[in-house]
Amino acid sequence: MNQDLKKTLWAAADKLRSSMDAAEYKHIVLGLIFLKYISDAFDERRAQLRSAFADHSSDLHLPDAADHAEALEERDYYTMANVFWVPAPARWEAIRAQAKQADIGVRIDAALESIEADNPRLKGILDKRFGRTQLEPGRLGELVDLISTIGFGEGHHAKDLLGEVYEYFLGQFASAEGKKGGQFYTPASVVKVLVEVLAPHQGRVYDPCCGSGGMFVQSEKFIEAHGGRAEDISIYGQEANPTTWRLVAMNLAIRGFAADLGKEPADTFHRDQHPDLRADYVLANPPFNISDWGGERLAVDKRWVYGVPPAGNANYAWLQHILHHLSPRGQAGVVLANGSMSSGQSGEGDIRRAMVEADAVDVMVALPPQLFFNTQIPACLWFLTKDKTGAAVPGGEKGRDRRGEVLFIDARKLGRMDTRVTRVFDDSDVARIAVTVHRWRADGEDGTDEPYADVPGFCRAVKLVEVAEHGHVLTPGRYVGAEEAADNDEAFSETMERLTAQLAEQMAKGTELDAVIRGKLGSLGYAV
Repeated sequence: MNQDLKKTLWAAADKLRSSMDAAEYKHIVLGLIFLKYISDAFDERRAQLRSAFADHSSDLHLPDAADHAEALEERDYYTMANVFWVPAPARWEAIRAQAKQADIGVRIDAALESIEADNPRLKGILDKRFGRTQLEPGRLGELVDLISTIGFGEGHHAKDLLGEVYEYFLGQFASAEGKKGGQFYTPASVVKVLVEVLAPHQGRVYDPCCGSGGMFVQSEKFIEAHGGRAEDISIYGQEANPTTWRLVAMNLAIRGFAADLGKEPADTFHRDQHPDLRADYVLANPPFNISDWGGERLAVDKRWVYGVPPAGNANYAWLQHILHHLSPRGQAGVVLANGSMSSGQSGEGDIRRAMVEADAVDVMVALPPQLFFNTQIPACLWFLTKDKTGAAVPGGEKGRDRRGEVLFIDARKLGRMDTRVTRVFDDSDVARIAVTVHRWRADGEDGTDEPYADVPGFCRAVKLVEVAEHGHVLTPGRYVGAEEAADNDEAFSETMERLTAQLAEQMAKGTELDAVIRGKLGSLGYAV
């Protein structure tokens, strides 16, 4: 779907919001998009069946044409193709035909109820709040009409287009919600850095605070872009917020993922839904610096291998929870606040030292400001591992032994301003970070790529002895040094003379323009 169409759809949907809060409206819009998706996928399968029933060479051929209409309403023909069964009153055209009725919200809730009743996989995940929506009269019907305009090309799977719209709307809602938005949405370019560095080809992928599921979606895209199959990964996630838990379930259902999101929405620290999981890849963007995580009730816990995290800040609880859930050769990428790299409060420095000395810290990346919708707090990426010997994770390549070493990357100068307030990484920025890490990890024997080299001001591989000398502070700026200044063979005195002349020229031009402006205003009768 082209960007202009997505923008047009968003602008129209947002206009219908009126005074309704974006956090509430998000579930209305995304719920309707999901309903449109499953109905379109149903219609696509229905058309395939109609052709197959009439085709003499098909295994599904039905010789008596009178049987076709009845067969088209048999549930098993749809579920055998992994398509959700949609009862007649819940199909999109039936909803659209009633869009102008005053009770359209109640009708949509009833449609969702019937879909859940016929599809056990969707039980409890559809958000039935349309009957009590605070939208102005008629606006819900207009929204139904708007989402009806999302069209699908010949042979184009509904899940691809609607997946794009879903992801785009999630990002737009995160922007509209501001601070609250980041609680469920990690900017796609940041997720892409995590995914490209970890390169999850196959195995178990886990996100302990999965929000709307962006980490899983990007992992699927990575696998497909590298010629693999999405079925090669198993997805495990957990989310505490009940409405967001439904959101991620719908987001993954759109893409046909069979994910284990636990039995219910639950707090990761206190009701771990996957206690025995040992994941090959962990990707996470936990909420920064949360103080009310109930740490005082977890003073003794098997996850705190490197030290008891402070009750007033969950950052090191997240890091240790993630390390606990890593397989012996697993790798993790975690987004955290910059303070996590240097804080020494309440024993955090001791935990960090223990993690570094245990060689659990692989790569540290400092990020530029303004990447996140929800916070101005500077952020960084932690890449963790349990094995630096170079042994391969499932689907990965063997690397070199990098024990006793940490790679530091200062990416604060990368990215561009996408809007007046938000920055994004372009693909070239993502590639620069990922390629740097892969070269550093590589064994260097295949000769297919340039070898790793430190770049002053950007990256440097550092021995643990030097990290200890810095008090186990992990801020990349301490280690990468200053960027090499371009040598233009111009002496300082010559530079100053050139710049001074340039400034004098610009000031003279400014005086000229000032006189022109005064003259124009004077001719209009305004004295300045």
